[in-house]
Amino acid sequence: MRTSEVIQAWKSILSGRRPSLAIEITRECPLRCPGCYAYEEGHVSGMNLRQLHDKRGEELVQGVLALVDEYRPLHLSIVGGDPLVRYREVTQLLPQLNARGVHVQIVTSAFRPIPEEWTRFERLNVVVSIDGLQPEHDTRRKPATYARILESIRDRYVTIHCTITSQMMKRSGYLEDFVKFWNARPETKKIWMSMFTPQIGATDPEILSRKERVQAVEELMRLRAIYPKLDMPERVIREFLHPPASPHECIFAQTTHTISADLKSVVTPCQFGGNPDCSQCGCMASMGLAAVGNYELGLGVTAGKVYRASTSVSNTFRKWKRAA
Repeated sequence: MRTSEVIQAWKSILSGRRPSLAIEITRECPLRCPGCYAYEEGHVSGMNLRQLHDKRGEELVQGVLALVDEYRPLHLSIVGGDPLVRYREVTQLLPQLNARGVHVQIVTSAFRPIPEEWTRFERLNVVVSIDGLQPEHDTRRKPATYARILESIRDRYVTIHCTITSQMMKRSGYLEDFVKFWNARPETKKIWMSMFTPQIGATDPEILSRKERVQAVEELMRLRAIYPKLDMPERVIREFLHPPASPHECIFAQTTHTISADLKSVVTPCQFGGNPDCSQCGCMASMGLAAVGNYELGLGVTAGKVYRASTSVSNTFRKWKRAA
């Protein structure tokens, strides 16, 4: 992140605005992935994503732009469902978002080709979600199989994202085999790794034990020195060992609005919705901002302390304005 962008984000916080916005642009997805948080009961307003009434066509385009103009984010994540279900609307949105100076991230399974028109935008990052190596991935995420993904990203430049699960950690060398494969692909810009985040009380087989989490951290620390496209700084990887204790302490949760597919329901307390188990959080974005927050600026002052002080100033100012 450039210094100018950090200053912009700080100004947003001081003015009482969150610098990031995430929109679940559709309730639809052709996949049925085990453990997908968006389709868990209670994900948003006591419902799962498929129970919402979503929008399409011009109504969707104008609805998203209205939210962007209201919240004025520096960064917008377009998630789902799968945004490629609404690729026509997203293609209409991108030039208008670019004109507003908004950095956009689109998270997709790449079940259909990434439109060529999207390659024109420097402020766009397309993230392709992949659940491990081909045999496991193809079972969990068909019809977005490895073969289809490789066809969909041909001549494109994308970020590969994988969520580490307990099943992966049960085979020695699994993470390296995954990173090695995608590091060698010309379409890969960078590789991000998260860890599976359960809801409180969940018993999903994807949940990592403490031992597996420590092993995953040690393996990522080793792999980052070997494979240059593994975009995981050491201080970010270490945060997986002690994630933020609650959404209130999570800088990512506190700086991001998440709006669901009806373009009005707010997903709380963070993008996972429901009742996430923060003690087992594996969200890379959360770890990344936690690492920033723990960065020592000098004299015992961390960036996180500056953020919290800025938030306190903003809240006090807004209360004063309302009282006046």
